[in-house]
Parts: sequence; structure tokens; C-alpha cells
Amino acid sequence: MYELILAMWIALSALNLALAVILGAFGAHGLKAFASPEQLTWWHTATEYFFYHGLALFALAILQQVHPKFPIKLSFISIQLGILLFCGSLYIMGLGLPRGLGAITPIGGALMILGWLALAYNAVKFKQSKAV
Repeated sequence: MYELILAMWIALSALNLALAVILGAFGAHGLKAFASPEQLTWWHTATEYFFYHGLALFALAILQQVHPKFPIKLSFISIQLGILLFCGSLYIMGLGLPRGLGAITPIGGALMILGWLALAYNAVKFKQSKAV
């Protein structure tokens, strides 16, 4: 069961990164024809954060493979949800849909931050458990 979950995390990371490439290419080529400079900025920001956090998910999955007892679940789930809400809301606004959806963006950002803080906490906790 553990190996299946690990494989799903790696696959989800790869899908995130593939989608980031697709959306980045669309923003660079297809969106310019009808988007305002502000919309292009939102799109660029979403793609940038999508890549960073997609790579983070991949690194977490690898970390889990190297150190199976290292707890990554909260970080992985928080960052994935953060990608959906933060990047997703910026992409939606970049397409010209209601700006009110931008209210979701900070929630996604907070989830990303939670994922990183959980990783930091678990790293310290893991190191302490190894020292005992």
C-alpha cells in the first residue's frame, strides 16, 4: 500500500509539472491576443508558483522514498490544495472571469505556507527523534 501511495504522489507531482508547462505555454502564446497586461501578470505569477510548488511536491515524494518514516502528508496535501486555490484563482482571473474569485488566492497562499511550515516542523521533529 505504501508503494502505491508513493507512486501516486510522484505521478501527481509529474502531472502538476506537465500542466504548469501547458498553462505557461498557453499564457506565453495564446493568451496575449486577448488579455490585458494585468491578466498576463496574474497568469505569469500563477505559472511561476505552480512550477515552484510542483517541484516541491516532487521533492517531497522523493524525500518520502529516501526516508519512509519522514512525515510529508500534511505538507504534500497543503501544498497541493494551495496550488489549486492560489494558482487556480489567478488563472481564472487571467482568463477574464470575475475578479471576486481573487478572494480565494490568499487562502491558497496560506495553504502553501502551511505546507512549508509543516515541513520545517517535521524536519526538526524528525531530526530530534533520530538523535535519541
